[in-house]
Amino acid sequence: MLDVRRLVLLRELSIRGTVAAVGEAMNFTPSAVSQQLAVLEREAGVQLLRRAGRRLQLTPQAEVLVAAASEVLDTLERAQASVESTLTSVQGRIRVAVFQSAALALMPSALRTMALEHPDVRVEMVQREPETALNETWARDFDMVVAEQYPAHAAPRFPGLDRRDLTTDPVRLALPPVATALWPVTSLDEAATLPWVMEPRGAASRHFAEQTCRRAGFEPDVRYETADLQAQIRLIESGNAVALMPDLVWAGRSTSCRLLELPEPGRRTIFTAQRIASAESPAVTAFRAALERAANAPRT
Repeated sequence: MLDVRRLVLLRELSIRGTVAAVGEAMNFTPSAVSQQLAVLEREAGVQLLRRAGRRLQLTPQAEVLVAAASEVLDTLERAQASVESTLTSVQGRIRVAVFQSAALALMPSALRTMALEHPDVRVEMVQREPETALNETWARDFDMVVAEQYPAHAAPRFPGLDRRDLTTDPVRLALPPVATALWPVTSLDEAATLPWVMEPRGAASRHFAEQTCRRAGFEPDVRYETADLQAQIRLIESGNAVALMPDLVWAGRSTSCRLLELPEPGRRTIFTAQRIASAESPAVTAFRAALERAANAPRT
C-alpha cells in the first residue's frame, strides 16, 4: 500500500515546484523530502520524477498519484469535520488569511464574536494578498480566506473552494481635506495632474484605479506606491496625494478626506472561500457566520 504521507509530499511538490519549497512548507530538510520521494517511487514501481534542467518534473503517473492524494486529503478533512460535529461544543483551530482592509474592518468584530460564543476555537490570522491567499487556501496552508474582487478584475478560481460573498463597498475618489488641499478638485478628470498613491503593480486595486483613470481620459501620475492602506490614507489626509479608496477602509474611524463619487460607480466585492471538504466543520462554519455578521453590521 502506498504511504499517504509520501503521497502528500508528492502533491506538495506539484504545488510548490521545488524540493526546497516542499521542505520549508512541511518542516523537512530537502534531503529528507528527496529520500521520501525516492521511497514512494519504489513503492509505486514506476518513474514519478524526471529532471527538466534544474527542476524536477512530474511524470503522468505521478500526476495520477497527486490527484489520488488530493482525494485522500479531502476524505480525511471531511472525516475530521464529521467527528468535530459530534462534539457538544464548537472547538478546534482555524487558520485564516485576510487582506488589510478586511483585517482592520471585519476581523476585530468577528474575533470578538468567536471569543464570546465559541471560546474553545483558536483563530489564527495572517495577512496575505487575496490572489496568493486563495492559492494557499486551496493548497491547505489556510482553512479560509477573506478576499476581494474589483470590477473587471476577477479573482482566480480554484477547484474545491466554496466561495461566498460577504459584502460590497463603493470605491470613491479620496482627496485631501479642504483646509490642507492646494487642489480645488470636484471630479475625477480634474485630478489628472495631481500626484497619486496606489498599491504596487499587480494588485487588483491598482489595475482598477489605472483603468478608471484611463477611462476618464488621463494616465495617473503614480508618485507613491505602498500596499499599506493606512500609509495611503496619511498621504491623502496630509495633502500629498489622491487615491481611489473603497469605503470599508473608513469603518471604525473618522477621516478628514473629501470623498467624491466616480463618474462610473464601481463596487468592490469582499468574499470568503473555504475548501468544500471542510463544509461540515463546526469551527469553520461558526467563524464564517461571525464574519458575515461583522460584514452586515451597520457602518458609518
